[in-house]
Amino acid sequence: MVISSLFLVIPAISNISIRQISEMSISLSLSLVSFVLLLLAVFLGGTTLWRDIERRYTYSVLGLPISRSDYLLGRFFGVTLCLILASIVLSLGALIAITMVANAYPPDRPIMWLNIAMAFSFDTLKYILLVALAFLFSSISTSFFLPVFGTISFFWLGTVSQQVYDYLHSPLGAATSPVVRNAATLLYYVIPNFTPFNLKSQAIYSLNLSLNGVWLTSGYFVLLVTILLTLACTIFSRREFQ
Repeated sequence: MVISSLFLVIPAISNISIRQISEMSISLSLSLVSFVLLLLAVFLGGTTLWRDIERRYTYSVLGLPISRSDYLLGRFFGVTLCLILASIVLSLGALIAITMVANAYPPDRPIMWLNIAMAFSFDTLKYILLVALAFLFSSISTSFFLPVFGTISFFWLGTVSQQVYDYLHSPLGAATSPVVRNAATLLYYVIPNFTPFNLKSQAIYSLNLSLNGVWLTSGYFVLLVTILLTLACTIFSRREFQ
């Protein structure tokens, strides 16, 4: 109910922008959906496995003819399905709000609805990737602190890593210490990069999407999720429960 009421407020808030009302509504809608999905990804992904272990649900499940890897993957896909359903519902609410604003205040440039749909879709992929990262931390940790706060920290680092990398390898960053540059470059390749999943500018300003970029980002998502889940399954399978 609270989220639904926020979508209803978007048309009113968009009036703050004198000339770019439709762009403002798209930006607010994307930001609101992204924020809610972030909360779901962090707290569902970071606490689901830990809560099962803490309440000893895991012991009864693992007593069945099921491997630990299957159990972990089942929990991951359950959280992923919840995230996808939430994204669909939130995206529909956002599209209604954007349509209301576009009908009341026709934009100067036509709205590219495909771009908006792609922006919502890749936002969802981004947070599914974040859930996979949270499950990796959960397979290691005995408390919820590392899965929750570690996921938040890696999300922040993965969001700014592209900008830092571009700055350090530009003429402005030439004076930076080689040690700092090399350390930042290493982190850039090790930490998941969430920047390619951000299609906000293409959705707001109706810019053409790069098909190569879409396919590369999709492949990056599949590869990284596979690696994270493989590591999580391997660690969880060898973990000792007390």
